[in-house]
Amino acid sequence: MLYLAFMLQNEPDPALVQHVVMVMLALIPIIILVAIAIVMVPCWFILKKAGFSPWLSLLCIIPSFGTVVLLYILAFSDWKVVPAPPPVWQQPPYPPRG
Repeated sequence: MLYLAFMLQNEPDPALVQHVVMVMLALIPIIILVAIAIVMVPCWFILKKAGFSPWLSLLCIIPSFGTVVLLYILAFSDWKVVPAPPPVWQQPPYPPRG
């Protein structure tokens, strides 16, 4: 970023500007795909554990609107998973008297 600010102060070389733009055009889609995967993978597992179709995690491809819709689906719907029963406490056996 500092390099870009330095370039703007002086007369920029068109070849250098073109090179910087080409590098940015190559890196930005990769960064976007990584960011989508970082959000989509946990959503996949949460949806699977909640009893929903994990394919709903594809809503994360739509940058902010899809993820918000997915959060509302998870927050306000009945989960199809039955919670585990609470553990039953049992008294330990008494030692034999003898």
